[in-house]
Amino acid sequence: MYLLDSSVLIDALNNRHGRPQLLARLSEQNILLACCSVNITEVYMGMRPGEEAKTGKFLRSLEFYAVTWEIAKLAGDLFRRWRGKGQTIGLADVTIAATALAHNLVLVTDNEKHFPMPELQLLQLPNPVLDE
Repeated sequence: MYLLDSSVLIDALNNRHGRPQLLARLSEQNILLACCSVNITEVYMGMRPGEEAKTGKFLRSLEFYAVTWEIAKLAGDLFRRWRGKGQTIGLADVTIAATALAHNLVLVTDNEKHFPMPELQLLQLPNPVLDE
């Protein structure tokens, strides 16, 4: 199962950078796609008027992982560990990483620098901002 980073979800919803086609290919390979509560929050934060139905339908089509007490603790542990190494990782990213780690999910992202944890399995996508 693959956990989708928020940037991948947003690009898929906006039909950018081939993300809808990528998700379709993954689904055709019987790879289950998932999101977590942080993804829902980030997507809804940037949603424009009139996109509610499409956004809700898309997000509800994905497997959903809630942030449990254990995941929240792991996110805090990850934050402290990487801050101690001189790298501050945002709350959303450490929580997404903790969700993936807690459930042994591959994280699909185009922001590898936000997820430096060697124990995290990544499907690294090209970063469209850097590739333009």
